[in-house]
Amino acid sequence: MKYIFVTGGVISSLGKGLTAAALGTLLENRGLTVTLQKFDPYLNVDPGTMSPYQHGEVYVLDDGAETDLDLGHYERFTNTSLSRANATTSGQVYKQVLENEREGVYLGKTVQVIPHVTDEIQRRIHALAESTKTDVMITEIGGTVGDIEGLPFLEAIREFAQEVGPGNVCFIHVTYVPFIKAAGELKTKPTQQSVAKLREIGLAPHVLVCRCEYPLGKELRSKLSMFCNVPYEAVIEEKDVEHTIYEVPLMLQRERMDDLVCQTLRLDCPPAQMGPWQDILRRMIAPQHRVRIGVVGKYIELQDAYKSVYEALKHAGVATDCGVQIDQIEAEEVEKPGGELLLKDLGGILVPGGFGDRGTEGKIKAAQYAREKGIPYLGLCLGLQIATIEFARNVLGLKLANSTEFDTEGRKTPDPVIHLQETQRHVKRKGGSMRLGAQECVLKPGSLAAKLYGKSSVMERHRHRYEFNQDYRARFEAAGLSISGTTLNDQLVEMVEIPTHPFFISTQAHPEFLSKPTRPHPLFVGFIAAAHQRLHKKAI
Repeated sequence: MKYIFVTGGVISSLGKGLTAAALGTLLENRGLTVTLQKFDPYLNVDPGTMSPYQHGEVYVLDDGAETDLDLGHYERFTNTSLSRANATTSGQVYKQVLENEREGVYLGKTVQVIPHVTDEIQRRIHALAESTKTDVMITEIGGTVGDIEGLPFLEAIREFAQEVGPGNVCFIHVTYVPFIKAAGELKTKPTQQSVAKLREIGLAPHVLVCRCEYPLGKELRSKLSMFCNVPYEAVIEEKDVEHTIYEVPLMLQRERMDDLVCQTLRLDCPPAQMGPWQDILRRMIAPQHRVRIGVVGKYIELQDAYKSVYEALKHAGVATDCGVQIDQIEAEEVEKPGGELLLKDLGGILVPGGFGDRGTEGKIKAAQYAREKGIPYLGLCLGLQIATIEFARNVLGLKLANSTEFDTEGRKTPDPVIHLQETQRHVKRKGGSMRLGAQECVLKPGSLAAKLYGKSSVMERHRHRYEFNQDYRARFEAAGLSISGTTLNDQLVEMVEIPTHPFFISTQAHPEFLSKPTRPHPLFVGFIAAAHQRLHKKAI
């Protein structure tokens, strides 16, 4: 096993996760097997209880782990399938250390950050290595060098490198080289200071990845090489991409970053064959067709809140050779008089997952617009619940139908067509207690869902507490809302669709978490194809 550790300096949100994922792509295409791991320094046990305003999207794995959105990049860019062992937070580490102390594991000893916390961090690296047995493990350290909460992780990887020895570890430091407009030049001092801080801790980068808006040039590379004590060729330029994040692997390959890593780790393997990846980029950058999709949500101003949804739409565009223009539509704006004008001329409407009642009436209005105007509609998780409520109100005539999630004091729905799952009724703890992870869905023969998947049953990832109320099932089906997917025991409704509509389908799951550019998700592919077909017919 060879180990790569990716750290960050100067500022956060530099794209360490994307850099790690892109490197994973290159190494896989050189014939190596790869796994990726994320260390997050925050004290939350996981990001499951965090607001998207704090943390962006919560990415869910097959085993139900609620993780950082960077794990989405890891899975989209590589062939690896991750588990909770691939995501570690300070909260998990300290929780385990304290449990060990209570159980007497450290009996007689004073429990300290060094060695007990750092040992627990290293144990998690070893455990993942042992369970995956891949050729290379890439571990990203969240946060920025100099953060107090990140120090135990940096100390742990320093100790770990000493243990496994030279030739088995490669340190990559991602930093920022800002352009000062007034001076008209790039500045290297923040990077110098960041590397100096890293060296104080006892870590020296083998590769320096420089995020920048303009080319570095030979002079700046030489300066960074000298002051940061890395070879000239190990100063990697990582400019802002022009079109899509999927350009990053090819950018790093041009900089020979994968060659440098393989040399450092003494790996003898052929160059990466990136032909298929280049074809994906061609379809993204110069597609044959164009389509507009409206995503109606409550966190629209946050680019990372619906990250996987946006990426899955782009992947479907690759499969259909369609350039996907995503209109990010604030649900509360749709609620206003004339708000439906925001939905005009769209090829398709998508309502993503979410929690709470803010913006729900705008989403319901969007679902109604899609149903009545024959616009392709895709509902994800809450999007299924929204479609159900809309159908109940405007087709079944249950004008006050709603979800019990949105009940407030003095406003309780008489028709709870969406209600709390039975297994959730006595749950008190918020963290990690939803219906989470991969669950099987049995598809109705002949349904749109079955045709899109080409299977009789599928596994999809979930993250929700509320469900379709089976007491209303017969009335819905009699009125034309088909239940096209359920759990094995038929206890929970997983998918609904309207057979008489050009394309109207919703799932209680989060299929966006399983989409990759190399393997677009069939629901999204069908959605984009239907949206393009509608606009094409309209143009004719």
